[in-house]
Amino acid sequence: MGRFIDDILQPGERVLYSTNAHWIFFLPAIAGWVVTIAFLVLSRLVAADTPMLLCLSMAAIAAIFSLYKTATAWFYHWTTETDVTNMRVVHKTGFIKRQTFEMSLDKVESVDVNQSILGRILNYGDVSIFGVGEGNKTIGTIASPLAFRNAITTRPVGT
Repeated sequence: MGRFIDDILQPGERVLYSTNAHWIFFLPAIAGWVVTIAFLVLSRLVAADTPMLLCLSMAAIAAIFSLYKTATAWFYHWTTETDVTNMRVVHKTGFIKRQTFEMSLDKVESVDVNQSILGRILNYGDVSIFGVGEGNKTIGTIASPLAFRNAITTRPVGT
C-alpha cells in the first residue's frame, strides 16, 4: 500500500513537505511498558507467593493495556498523512473510514500554530488552517508544526 498523496497528485504537482503525527501519541504505551517492567521487577524482589502472583497479575494487565495502546498509536501514525504540495494542503486520516481535507494554497488565508511548553520542547503542536470561503481545519499534534506552516505560507519566487 502506497502513500495516499502519491495516488492523488495531479499532473505538474509535486510534494513540497510531508509530516505526520508526532511520536507523543506513543507516550501512554511507553508509560504502560514502564509500569509492566516495574511490576515484573517487583515480582522478583518479593519472597512470598501471594505478593509475587499479585505483581505478575498486575504486570499482565499492564502489558495488555500497553500492547493495545502501542497498536492503536502505531495504526493512527500509519494511517495519517499530512502533506503540502505546490498546489494544495492535504491531510488524510483513517484506513477503512477515510477522512480527507484538502485546501488549495491560493485559498489559504492564514495558518496558526498552537504549541504548549512541552510541544515547543519536543517540537509538536496543532496547526489551524483558515481558508477564504472554505472554513478552517485544525490538524492536531503534528511533528514540526512551524516547518509545516512555513511550507504552506512560503511562496516560490515568480508564482
